[in-house]
Amino acid sequence: MPIADRFARLCTAIVAILPFGLSRIVAPSFLGFAVINGFTFGVDLLLLTLFHGGLGWPVWLGISLAYVIAFGLSFVLNRTFNFRSHAPVGRQTVLYAVAIAVNYVAFLLGLGAGLSALGIEYHVSRIIAGACEGVFMYSVMRWVVFAKQAEPVSA
Repeated sequence: MPIADRFARLCTAIVAILPFGLSRIVAPSFLGFAVINGFTFGVDLLLLTLFHGGLGWPVWLGISLAYVIAFGLSFVLNRTFNFRSHAPVGRQTVLYAVAIAVNYVAFLLGLGAGLSALGIEYHVSRIIAGACEGVFMYSVMRWVVFAKQAEPVSA
């Protein structure tokens, strides 16, 4: 069985045993998104720490470069393992690029860099912005970028 199918089955199995009726609310793709994006967010923070803390780059530059790398990785992993899309990648890439541009301006530069400019430690501001972007990006990926296309109805 391909690893993407195993990942999907594992997410489905875990969601099925969630307590308090959460199994009726939480989609397996949300759990998959949380796992994948938790990993890529860790990559993002590691790169931000390297770029800003280690190399001394400005916060805005460290955030920007770490963001592009982490979100490229997120696209590939979510397309392959979570949403298991076989649709043409070109249209999805364009939709994803628009989504991350909006996300970048609103949450990373707007909220993340804004909170940092207000004196909140840059890791904390990035985590707050990351929580907001997570909700936005899951919604966009599930219902826009990797939305299942309706089958044409044959007469």
